Amino acid sequence: MLRLSEVKLSLDRTEADIQSAILKKLSIDPKDLIRYTIFKRSYDARKRGDVSFVYVIDVETTREKQLLQRFKKDPHIVPTPDTSYRYVAQATAKIEQRPIVIGCGPCGMFAGLLLAQMGFRPIILERGKAVHDRSVDTFGFWSKAKFNPESNAQFGEGGAGTFSDGKLYSRIKDAQHHGRKVLAELVNAGAAPEILYINKPHIGTYRLVKIVENIRNSIESLGGEIRFQSRVENINIENGQVCGVTLASGEYIPSNHVILAVGHSARDTFEMLHQSGVYIEPKPFSIGFRVEHPQSLIDKCRLGSQIGHPMLGAADYSLVHHCANGRSVYSFCMCPGGQVVAATSEVGRVVTNGMSQYERSGKNANSGIVVGITPEDYPGNPIAGIEFQRRLEENAFKLGGGTYEAPGQLVGDFLTGTASTQLGTVKPSYKPGVHLCDLSSSLPDYAIEAIREAIPAFDKQIEGFSMHDAVLTGVETRTSSPICIKRGADYQSLNTKGLYPAGEGAGYAGGILSAGVDGIKVAEAVALSIQKQ
Repeated sequence: MLRLSEVKLSLDRTEADIQSAILKKLSIDPKDLIRYTIFKRSYDARKRGDVSFVYVIDVETTREKQLLQRFKKDPHIVPTPDTSYRYVAQATAKIEQRPIVIGCGPCGMFAGLLLAQMGFRPIILERGKAVHDRSVDTFGFWSKAKFNPESNAQFGEGGAGTFSDGKLYSRIKDAQHHGRKVLAELVNAGAAPEILYINKPHIGTYRLVKIVENIRNSIESLGGEIRFQSRVENINIENGQVCGVTLASGEYIPSNHVILAVGHSARDTFEMLHQSGVYIEPKPFSIGFRVEHPQSLIDKCRLGSQIGHPMLGAADYSLVHHCANGRSVYSFCMCPGGQVVAATSEVGRVVTNGMSQYERSGKNANSGIVVGITPEDYPGNPIAGIEFQRRLEENAFKLGGGTYEAPGQLVGDFLTGTASTQLGTVKPSYKPGVHLCDLSSSLPDYAIEAIREAIPAFDKQIEGFSMHDAVLTGVETRTSSPICIKRGADYQSLNTKGLYPAGEGAGYAGGILSAGVDGIKVAEAVALSIQKQ
């Protein structure tokens, strides 16, 4: 097949328009076109009010050889690459020790699925509950019910991504097309087929619940085992080699292949690994707030006269500003038509995140507005970033009134350093609720200074971004893991053989898609290692 790129069409294009564009680009007759499929569809939104589609299309034609020769100097007409997935190994009939996967977020889930598909019958250990029960606990907490530190927006089947919009795009290099495998499995589990080709695909929280359940069923049908409420208390290591894990219940499970796929909030696990001597390095992450604007304001600024077009939906944005104090401030995990959510996993701490449902029909747009920090900002041992996060989250809990309400402030008041006492036109979506105050003490001075400089700068790109009544909600501290558990080319820990650090918690991913891809890579490494034994 041939791959055609940079095929630009209007939002109101028809199937006939797509076919006509193919014929024109290749200069062929309709009889020479056998079929075509859309590989990718993105937007050209550089001109407000003149948004159009840009396609990458795979074309099967009777004249492929001649066309490749004719267009050999055209970078937009090339052979279609093979993106099909091929398993690297297959388990033998008898496996002495089954591989263990710790964590059932996107990374652990896809690592487990791949191992199961290759016949290795993995055991997946998840400290939280199954996704349905976990959802009951999480939504219950948001409705001011009891907080469960083992079942919440961070812990449980599906991981943190279950309550963060289900975004499925990433900037990682993916020469082996593992991302395509992740998307295909999500479609097999019930996701809309459009995620295979649209730019910035997302699933939505409610839909993710059923998809996660279906992937679990697939793993179990292939001989895998998933144990919920099974927190790993210790990873047993002898002479630099993993030999098994001990659960909080006291149960010991032997294995010399353990995939560590915990999320970025598994702080007690990081502390246990550090005490056990597993090599860890601190890494940069970001801190800040969630900001909420009327979605209509974002739509107007980004879409202009095309607001409401059924092919566009709610508009998003991506912003960055380099500040005079040397810091960078950027938008993070932007959620069109979404809500700000309570994402703590520890008692007496407040953490925010954002999510959207599939329809993205909420009144508010929200995004993290965060400042990059480095280990120089939190000197100490390799896991010092954890305590740094905790101090900010504990302070946010106190500023919010000590009831898991989040501290909040109107943008206009924040810019002038005035405590907010009354909401304006923007009603915050965070539950259990927002307690208005002065956020200037919620983050280090350099972060407050940088965000105060960045918001007016963002207003030059999105008019109204610094509107007085927009709401800031604090704090956002878990943009990524504060550590990196270093691994070698074989995907094993640098100093602990048989331990495979993976995903976001280990410092190797930054979202659902990249975490799923990393899970596949690590599962392949484990399968090849077992096969050699």
